[in-house]
Amino acid sequence: MRNTALVTGASGGIGLELARIFAARKTNLVLVARNKKRLVEIADNLRSQYRIQVYAIPLDLSTRDASLQLHEAVVGKGLTIHYLINNAGFGCFGQFLETSWDKEEAMLSLNVSTLTHLTKLFLPGMVKRGKGRILNVSSTAAFQPGPLMAVYYATKAYVLSFSEAIANELKGTGITVTVLCPGPTLSGFQKAAVMEDSRLVRGKKLSTAEAVAQYGYDAMMLGKTVAIHGGRNWILANASRVLPRSLVTAIVRRLSEVA
Repeated sequence: MRNTALVTGASGGIGLELARIFAARKTNLVLVARNKKRLVEIADNLRSQYRIQVYAIPLDLSTRDASLQLHEAVVGKGLTIHYLINNAGFGCFGQFLETSWDKEEAMLSLNVSTLTHLTKLFLPGMVKRGKGRILNVSSTAAFQPGPLMAVYYATKAYVLSFSEAIANELKGTGITVTVLCPGPTLSGFQKAAVMEDSRLVRGKKLSTAEAVAQYGYDAMMLGKTVAIHGGRNWILANASRVLPRSLVTAIVRRLSEVA
C-alpha cells in the first residue's frame, strides 16, 4: 500500500513543488488550498501524470475550525497520513502601527494555530503506527526580530521553536519533525505580502521554490530537525548568536525597507 502525504498551501510555490516531489515518488496526496479551481487542476494533472491517488480539499485554513474540518474530511475518506506537510502561510509587510489587524489575525491563525492544531490532530495516529514524518515550513525570519514584518517574523519564530521542541519529545517514537527555514524564495510570497520593492528581494537572485522544496524533502527524509536552505541564509540566520540583537534587528530593518 502506498503512503499518503498531506500538503497544505499546495496551489503554488513550495507547497506545489513538494506535492510534485511526492507524486514523482508514487506517494498518494491530499492537497489543501483556498483556490478550488487551481487545486482541482493540479490534482488532475498529478493524478494523470503519476497514476496515484490525489484528493483535492479546497479550504481556507485561516478560518475557525478549518483544521477540524480537514481532519474530519481525511478520516471520512478512510485515509492514513504518513507525511504531514504544514506549508500554508503568508506574510504582511508594513509598520505594525499601520497594518491591518484582520490580515494579521488571519496570519496568526494560519501560520501558528492551524499548523499546531493539524500537528495535534494527525500526530497521535502516527505515534500509534510508530511511523511518520512532519515537515513544518518556517523561514530564516524565525531567527531574529523583523521590523516592518513584526508579526510574520514572530509567527515563524514560533514554528521553529515548536518544531524543535516536539522533535525532541518524539525521539524514539519513529516520528521525525523537520522545520524548513528558507530565505526569500521565488514563490509568489513577496507579491502577496506587498514587499516586492524591499531591499530584501528587489534585484536579488532568489532561490527557486523547486530547489527549496527538494532541500526540505531531503532533510525530512534524513530526519533532520532544522533545515536552513543556502549557505548565505545559514550565516544570516545564525548572526544573532554572535552579534548584539539590537544590531541584528537594525540590519533586518535596513534590509526590509523599500529601496
